[in-house]
Amino acid sequence: MKPLRYLLAACLLAPPVAQAQTAAQSKPGWKPVEKVETYAISGQTGPELYASIGERGPMIGKSPTIGKSKARVIAHTNFKLTWVRDYQPRGGACVLASARPKLIITYTSPKPSKPLPAAVQKSWQVFAAGVAAHEKVHGDAIVDMVRQIEAVSVGLTVAADPGCRKIRTELTNRLSELSQTQRQASRDFDRVEFGQGGNMQRLIVGLLMGW
Repeated sequence: MKPLRYLLAACLLAPPVAQAQTAAQSKPGWKPVEKVETYAISGQTGPELYASIGERGPMIGKSPTIGKSKARVIAHTNFKLTWVRDYQPRGGACVLASARPKLIITYTSPKPSKPLPAAVQKSWQVFAAGVAAHEKVHGDAIVDMVRQIEAVSVGLTVAADPGCRKIRTELTNRLSELSQTQRQASRDFDRVEFGQGGNMQRLIVGLLMGW
């Protein structure tokens, strides 16, 4: 069997784990909605399960690790983000008085379609738990990104903008820079996880070898 190379990818943005988790847990106010979806895979051995992941895993855009325009992945973290923003003209300027997000995070991961032999089930549980933990880092990072967006948004003021038009362009520019920084952090995180001796590499070998 040829070795398979698939990455566990997130739609966006993974800063350092401790920072993401701290931000997600410590700040009050809004909370993200988190959903878990699965796709069915077949097989009764570790190699069969992994081969099925390679055939049925979700397709995403350009892979940060293998450079293809489309890549099939083990699991995926996606999100939908919308905002309710209150722009207020004040003395000829415009102020973004409030910005409240609605964030829905969806984790997609593989699930065997049939019961597994006891030994395979044990190694699968280790693998699945590792996959979930990896994706949760991405999810926490998305939450952290949204909180950073909130921080740079609320109170933003642009002079000579009574129609509150310039402020929207200014906000877009600031958020674009933040987004690019976070995207790079996400790619760096996956490279480490899937690199030589990385956590995800070890989990994949463990599944294939039945550890």
